[in-house]
Amino acid sequence: MTDEELVELAQQDNHDAEIELLNKFRPLVKKCCRGYFLIGGDVEDLVQEGMIGLYKAIRSYSSSKNTSFQTFATLCVHRQIQSAVRNASTQKNILLSSAVPIVDEDDDTYGVFSIIGGKSPDEVLITKQTNEEIVAHLKKLLSPSEYVVLKFYLEGLSYEQIAAKINQSKKSVDNALSRIKKKLSQIKTIL
Repeated sequence: MTDEELVELAQQDNHDAEIELLNKFRPLVKKCCRGYFLIGGDVEDLVQEGMIGLYKAIRSYSSSKNTSFQTFATLCVHRQIQSAVRNASTQKNILLSSAVPIVDEDDDTYGVFSIIGGKSPDEVLITKQTNEEIVAHLKKLLSPSEYVVLKFYLEGLSYEQIAAKINQSKKSVDNALSRIKKKLSQIKTIL
């Protein structure tokens, strides 16, 4: 039986013909996946996308177009894979493509945790703990007034704005920042 005859049977809801076509063309789908990369996915995800394209080809093939089913299927598979790759890399799918599965060990259920800013939950926790350690170390190292000056400086305030907030002169802010820089340069190897 030719591919075109199998397609005609599959389009008439013959499940066996459909399965035979899907199995017969699976190697073609795998071949079509070569050279593509799916963000947040693996090769098997691409193969599944290709199989969707093959299924669509089976459902929409028409022998009146004067082309073989294999040619039409190859085109449909490539287009489905390209569409999946393009959609995975768009900004609207960024949260979906950066989601990681998590397991609740108490009841063995699965959920999804979205990585924010491209960081995993572990990286977020480590960054938070590191920041807390740095702040604690700075509070020990700097005088209370120096710490306040540094905090305002890191918020992007100018010398004039800092001076106005702490009721000091611009020169005293400059001196405080000089002392802070000197102290930080001495401890940069510790952090």
